[in-house]
Amino acid sequence: MGSNSQNLSTGLAEQANSIGNRLNEFNSMVESPKLEGLASEVLTLGEQIGSITQFAHGSVNPLIFGITVLVLSCFIGYFVVWSVTPALHSPLMGVTNAISSVIIVGALIAAGPKDPNIFGSIMGFLAIVLASINIFGGFIVTQRMLSMFKRKKPSGENK
Repeated sequence: MGSNSQNLSTGLAEQANSIGNRLNEFNSMVESPKLEGLASEVLTLGEQIGSITQFAHGSVNPLIFGITVLVLSCFIGYFVVWSVTPALHSPLMGVTNAISSVIIVGALIAAGPKDPNIFGSIMGFLAIVLASINIFGGFIVTQRMLSMFKRKKPSGENK
């Protein structure tokens, strides 16, 4: 367990530093004070993970590192989404719809294998239903947003 967890913890520290550096690059384009603070926090977290790894000689539980990555990604996702300007909402909805369509392809593969696994089939079907709702809901929201930018006809004009 020592060598494998050593590689995992070192990789996690390098990944946190890489995410912090990328956030700094993104902040240079967007210039958001929240993003700048988040980038410095991520870099600090990367340094702390690196020091814990050196102190513990790689004996940190991989589950703890997995949970750390999950929590870190939740914080990054939260701050990135809330710093998006309304002008970027429609293009981001289109990308979200594309990601959901990729999820549907994976769910179709999971739902219909040659040797049926009932749990995998149920989870695949559930993923298909939820991703479909996400896609169609995204298209409806995008259509409503785009209709807000259309010129309204004067009240005396016929359709």
